[in-house]
Amino acid sequence: MTDLALDDVNKQIIEHLQRDGRMSYAGLAKIIGLSEAAVRQRVQRLLDGGMMQIVAVTDPLMLGFARQAMVGVRVTGDLRPVADALAQIPEVDYVVYCAGGYDLLVELVCTDDEHLLTLLNDSIRAVPGVTGTETFMYLKLAKQTYAWGTR
Repeated sequence: MTDLALDDVNKQIIEHLQRDGRMSYAGLAKIIGLSEAAVRQRVQRLLDGGMMQIVAVTDPLMLGFARQAMVGVRVTGDLRPVADALAQIPEVDYVVYCAGGYDLLVELVCTDDEHLLTLLNDSIRAVPGVTGTETFMYLKLAKQTYAWGTR
């Protein structure tokens, strides 16, 4: 992303799309003071450069996923192949390297407890290098936001 500048205009675009990802190019153009074509081009560069994504954020419970959990994973050896293997599991929506009691944190979205057990036993703990896990089951989502702005 060396050719992708995070100038004030791009920051404005990101911040507006964080609040409303469905905002039209025309709407953005009017607010920011550029042509619709210029906004479209900038948004596409931000997407292509990996600076942002535009996605539908859903409530897993309303879609039939009754169980969500964060799993702390302890690893021996190189973390990267383990993180890569865990990221390939379809039910995993989040993998992060971390410091502290765990080497990786992995978020799972499951249909029920049996699904969670199968993922933990047959998928996560079966990855070479995984030495231990601790599961934190979600009871209720109190806050989820993606509008933290830019710096």
